[in-house]
Amino acid sequence: MNLKCLKIIKCNFNNFLPVTKYFCSYLCFELSFCFCVCRYDYQELLHNSSFCLVPRGRRLGSFRFLEALQAACIPVILSNGWELPFSEVIDWRKAAIIGDERLLLQVPSITRSVGRDRILALRQQTQFLWDAYFSSVAKIVLTTLEIIQDRVDSHVSRNHLLWNSLPGGLYALPQFSTDPAQFPFYYAKLGKSPSQQFTAVIHTVTPLQSQISPVVKLIIAVAKSKFCAQIVVLWNCDKPLPPRNKWPSTSVPLTVIQGHTKMMTSRFFPHEVVLTDAVLSLDEDSVLSTNEVDFAFIVWQSFPERIVGYPARSHYWDSSRSRWGYTSKWTNDYSMVLTGAAFYHRYYHFLFTHYVPANLRTTVDRLANCEDILMNFLVSAVTKQPPIKVTQKKQYKETMMTQGSKASRWADPDHFAQRQTCMNAFSHWLGFMPLVHSQMRLDPVLFRDQVSILRKKYRDIERL
Repeated sequence: MNLKCLKIIKCNFNNFLPVTKYFCSYLCFELSFCFCVCRYDYQELLHNSSFCLVPRGRRLGSFRFLEALQAACIPVILSNGWELPFSEVIDWRKAAIIGDERLLLQVPSITRSVGRDRILALRQQTQFLWDAYFSSVAKIVLTTLEIIQDRVDSHVSRNHLLWNSLPGGLYALPQFSTDPAQFPFYYAKLGKSPSQQFTAVIHTVTPLQSQISPVVKLIIAVAKSKFCAQIVVLWNCDKPLPPRNKWPSTSVPLTVIQGHTKMMTSRFFPHEVVLTDAVLSLDEDSVLSTNEVDFAFIVWQSFPERIVGYPARSHYWDSSRSRWGYTSKWTNDYSMVLTGAAFYHRYYHFLFTHYVPANLRTTVDRLANCEDILMNFLVSAVTKQPPIKVTQKKQYKETMMTQGSKASRWADPDHFAQRQTCMNAFSHWLGFMPLVHSQMRLDPVLFRDQVSILRKKYRDIERL
């Protein structure tokens, strides 16, 4: 890039990026270098710049450092001896350029030597660090407390990979594991893959009446999957637990456990019996074929940090009421996948139980509603990505509304209104709306194509 020399004359230095006055007379710099002349908007220059000078202020540090991070501008630190914030756990070499304030005139040549790929990586890391640890006073305080906690409990502390990689140390709870390979976020970095089997967790709230009950049919269909390691039935019904001979015989272990509180949030409790990375969360009246289960699991293995499933919903901003809205309309756009038929990583059970505030879980239990929305909020807040919807299953909602009659949540006229309220309560907790819209749907190869059915791997899906 061409270099330009500017001579600064009669300019108010208060409007400049903090550069020492003796350096302001003549400065050769790249067009991408952050240098503020009086007539330009400071914030605009920050966001349009690749590098931002951060010399020492009245003290050793400078508030310009956080301004640069917020603007995704790579800080060029010119303050010898400055201990950067949280340097005990954050590797600042991945987000900033540490210069020597005694060699000020070498800064332009240093920045010119940084390649485009590294500039992109540095700017991405500044955005991650800002969002994860510095974007609010609450996050700064919480990060400080977690670092102190790691010092005290050094045997269960986070390593540098957890602190310096998405989603960050605040979302990677060491009480779950100190091994990054146990989390869904680091498989690619570590060159590993999630386990090749899943555990189905079926939430049951109605009595087991006969061998033709929907939950029995569901157990039989899921058990036929070649990827199924075990089936766990979470018995949250007020009726006594049926004897073992009332349940169907399966080729995989079938475990029936009592819910801890018989509340809606107990379906996301981190039960020790769940050992596989993948969890298939199911409502008792879900209708899935073995082919559907197999295909969704194959998709999830490529996106282990996200929710992957069938029934999708969306959110929108209601400008007339100045609040978030919830819609179940069948469109190409969605931002949630309901956990009544979805795969996700078992770590989210632990995060849901130990990270989500108790008052929100209490609200969900009181309403007997919105637990699936809260899980979507949590996962989207962690990953900053939308869920993944697989081959559309339009009969899902209609089936739930016809089965169970009075016991079905879908039959409650207040159900939809409660979910609208939940959307706003959850966004208020986070301080922002984490849900991300998507129009991507993943179908099996040759799905609906006019070719012989013998060429298709998941043949039964098209017959639903």
